[in-house]
Amino acid sequence: MTIAVMLALPDRTVAGKIGKFKVSVSKTDEVPALFREPARAERIALLASSYHRLIGKPLIPQCDDIVAGLWNARFALLAHGTEPDPVFFFGNACAIAVFESDVASFTAMPSRLSAEAPLREERQALLDRVKTQGFIDDYAGVRITATGKRFRIGPAVVWNLIDAQGCVQGQAATFVP
Repeated sequence: MTIAVMLALPDRTVAGKIGKFKVSVSKTDEVPALFREPARAERIALLASSYHRLIGKPLIPQCDDIVAGLWNARFALLAHGTEPDPVFFFGNACAIAVFESDVASFTAMPSRLSAEAPLREERQALLDRVKTQGFIDDYAGVRITATGKRFRIGPAVVWNLIDAQGCVQGQAATFVP
């Protein structure tokens, strides 16, 4: 059963130009089943709680279904784990559209592949800065879609995902396309 989330926004349609293509997220996109799996849903909820703890404000307005709220947010939101070659475990509807991907492909992709090879050192320096500072709110850079198109992001907020025990469980980023 999918619960629709009302975020007190009269029109939730996101439409913006990124490079040469248009991104559109409808008002009530259904949350993919993958993101409803209990362990993954708990990990996704960590995006919002970590953001609130580190930044001092909510990532999205309070709602009854945090996974749906994050999935349908009007900004791009993505996160990867702490594997040696971190893999995205979440991308919301806007991020999936921006990266011209699908949920299955996106959540199987090492996050380093979201940047072109020459820009991966810059990306790693950003992630190292986040690791030591907890978050940054001034990132800008170039990313690449699944179809090879380049696009600029920024300003972006990037933060550590920190669980209740204080352990880092990954990193997340958000930006407006």
